[in-house]
Amino acid sequence: MTAPLIKVEEVELYERDVVLRLPFRFGVVTLREAPQAFARIRVSLEDGRSEWGVAAEVLAPKWFDKDESLTNEDNFDQLRTSIALARKAFLNAGRVTAFGLPVSTHHDHVLAARLKGLKSLVASYGPALLNKAVMDALCKLHNVSFYQAIKSNMAGILVDEMTPDLKGFDLDAFLASLTPAKSIHARHTVGMIDPLVAADQNSADRVNDGLPETLEEIVHYYGHTYFKIKVGGDIDADITRLTAIAGVLDKQGGDYHLSLDGNEQYEDAAGVVELLDAMDKNAALKNFNANILFIEQPIKRAMALKEDVGAIAARYPVIIDESDGSFDAFPEARLRGYRGVSSKTCKGFYKSILNTARTRCWSEEEGPDKPDYFMSAEDLTIQAGPGLQQDLALINLLGLTHVERNGHHYVHGMTGAGAPKAEQEAFAAAHPSLYRREGDETFVRIEDGLLDLQSLDCPGFASGAEPDWSSMREMKLDIKDFS
Repeated sequence: MTAPLIKVEEVELYERDVVLRLPFRFGVVTLREAPQAFARIRVSLEDGRSEWGVAAEVLAPKWFDKDESLTNEDNFDQLRTSIALARKAFLNAGRVTAFGLPVSTHHDHVLAARLKGLKSLVASYGPALLNKAVMDALCKLHNVSFYQAIKSNMAGILVDEMTPDLKGFDLDAFLASLTPAKSIHARHTVGMIDPLVAADQNSADRVNDGLPETLEEIVHYYGHTYFKIKVGGDIDADITRLTAIAGVLDKQGGDYHLSLDGNEQYEDAAGVVELLDAMDKNAALKNFNANILFIEQPIKRAMALKEDVGAIAARYPVIIDESDGSFDAFPEARLRGYRGVSSKTCKGFYKSILNTARTRCWSEEEGPDKPDYFMSAEDLTIQAGPGLQQDLALINLLGLTHVERNGHHYVHGMTGAGAPKAEQEAFAAAHPSLYRREGDETFVRIEDGLLDLQSLDCPGFASGAEPDWSSMREMKLDIKDFS
């Protein structure tokens, strides 16, 4: 179809605090609270009609920029600065297609972000948030779902501008072939300080809010069969921890599958191979090792795309995550032996779509004798509401069968994310198979380890309900300098 031309008329930005019920340790930070950013954008068509779209993302510290000299508040302000720069660019972009909006503003935005000392992942955050709200508005204007809009290429996605390596690839046919499923497996993340069994917790440390707290309780409560395990770069400590985790998972009986997340804790590939060697020598990890699907970026981003990971990939496929800061990162990673890349809406849903096209194109190029290239679905901070729904709709359309999902575990439902009672009721009513009600509170529904996604096939970008804007504070849009 011919993609409609749109114009961004207004951009409103808000925040609301998310408080964790349990601390979560990943990489160099233990997270206990963070703001969630909300975007509300009015988009107009050439015929004068306009509509508001919404989007949300958590302002996560120590992932986009892991500089330990920066405080969590510094990290929040970096992301706010990226949003402010993207807001200015989008309002000044004129009338373009939905995909033409990030394309036409990309160069100037990246330059402006760099001049403010923002790294590439931070720079991508602002446009990623706003692009989701724009797509929500576009879908509402045409009364179509996100699935329908992408399959028909209503956004006007092209390969020439951002992914010239896909020149000649039939993108429209690829988009039309995408088929969403009815459900997806939730891959539970086991953090580095998460209690595994009751003996790991003092009674005084228990939250006792009716939700599971130990890994053993989590498996029983949600029925997970997919897991993501964090490792920390200390081989002896990692082996002890992995052995304990394997003991819990093996005890549950039945098949399970897992990914290992190195969180950039290793200086080079040799350190990762040393860990894998130690794991292979541990008889208690035999079943655990046999169920590893892939390893997520173990090497620090400064070296990740300079190091060949062939020695790791000979054991398990390796993906990039934190190094995926630009549209050319995945092709560069391919040259180093990586087979996959993560999808996260905080990095941009267009990037996920185009990287998925790359996985199909490259797999066909190399043929059936080589392992397929693949996309993985990651993001542990996403909260119930627009953020969760839009990320799930994206990865579901892309054909992924399991997704890291953990925001619901570390936060006490929509209440812990600051949503008022009426907002919780509205989202639960719009998505009754995705959420469950308990008293006046709304929680993510996971049964037999699965998330039911059928309600996301609705007008808009998997929206169905509106947040309560009056319950939020306006985002401070001071453009700060971090250089």
